[in-house]
Amino acid sequence: MNYQSPISPGRSWYEDTVGPRPEYPSLDGERTCDVVIIGGGFTGLSAAAHLAKSGTNVVLIEAYRFGDGASGRNGGQLGTGQRAWAEELEFEYGLSRAKALFDMAEEAKAHLFDFAASNAIDIDYMPGQLSVAHKMRYVDDYKRHAEIMASRFGYPHVSFMDQAETAERLGSTRYFGGARDIGTGHIHPLKLVIGTAKVAAAAGAHLFEQTPSIGIISNGGKVTVTTRKGKITADKCLIAVNAYGGNLEPVSAAHIMPIGSFIGATVPLGAASKVLPGGESADDSRFVVRYFRKSKDGRLLFGGREVYAVNDPKDIHIHIRRQIAELYPDLKDVEITHGWGGYVGITMPRKPFVREVMPNVISIGGYSGHGVMLSNFFGKLYAEIVTGNRDRLKPIEDLKIPAFPGGRRFRAPLLFLALSWFALRDRI
Repeated sequence: MNYQSPISPGRSWYEDTVGPRPEYPSLDGERTCDVVIIGGGFTGLSAAAHLAKSGTNVVLIEAYRFGDGASGRNGGQLGTGQRAWAEELEFEYGLSRAKALFDMAEEAKAHLFDFAASNAIDIDYMPGQLSVAHKMRYVDDYKRHAEIMASRFGYPHVSFMDQAETAERLGSTRYFGGARDIGTGHIHPLKLVIGTAKVAAAAGAHLFEQTPSIGIISNGGKVTVTTRKGKITADKCLIAVNAYGGNLEPVSAAHIMPIGSFIGATVPLGAASKVLPGGESADDSRFVVRYFRKSKDGRLLFGGREVYAVNDPKDIHIHIRRQIAELYPDLKDVEITHGWGGYVGITMPRKPFVREVMPNVISIGGYSGHGVMLSNFFGKLYAEIVTGNRDRLKPIEDLKIPAFPGGRRFRAPLLFLALSWFALRDRI
């Protein structure tokens, strides 16, 4: 079946490389459980898997299919640390707290690898990431970054690249320098989604697709989640919808904003291609970041977060090909076989949002483009909260995440203006 996500434009290359996706039933009737989870992406499925393995009675509902949101359609890059560089966190919080946040992210990376390996999930892992400067004045920042990572954060895997090395490793002369990280890499995200759902189901979690939540009520004792054809009563609830929450819960909606992100996949470039010859993923220094990598079969997967509207999936091909040609002029006419999009949940300071939004209801999201490894780990840490240990997720709960200005009516237009300004600044 050529399934098309009803909430995200285009059909992804990921969908066409995983074979038939397992299907789960929709919820019809009433259920009682210990924990109800709303959202079947990385966060929710990871939480369900770990809760079920601990013996917790857990019910998870997903409005569409597992992987229809950002978890199954993203760029697949893991990164290192939090969304902000470690030295930026040090400037804001001091070395001790910044190091704790960095170490948490490194634990998240190790957890993802361990979870995939121990559960025999083939995630198409490929090592290496290049972070590159699109302006000359940023180059010294990358050089200092490599030094700081080794000297102050105990991470020796980042090395500085001058302009010549950057051009050689990218296969493009459009950048001025950067940093190479051999302690991270990139994956096939939909394979991880499917594998995590299988682990959760095998452990005893009750998983339901095509089951949107239409309301949450917490009276301080029990939490009731209503759906179109049923109702779930639980002791606790996890909201793990990230960018796809709509107005399900007002506090999360005020703090997590969806913005569009679009990816194109080319035909396989062939063994003679000079594009990313080492197989690393790449991201650049634009505020409206460009991110790209090669798949195991040699396709260029190229993504960009833009402010233009996409009314037809074919439009994605046009915009992505234009961006590819800026970096790789020889690919100006390359065939793009897939173009797809989705929504990334961001917060004002680009830090994750974790908060108890009503009694016994915790919301987790706002990964701001850095969620592949953090979301899976935060699902695990939520499971630890349920089983009695809130301390491990508390460093993220304690982050001050302000609401977006403008309220529900004006926050989207204000963000559009802000992103337009930053996109213009990227070009200057």
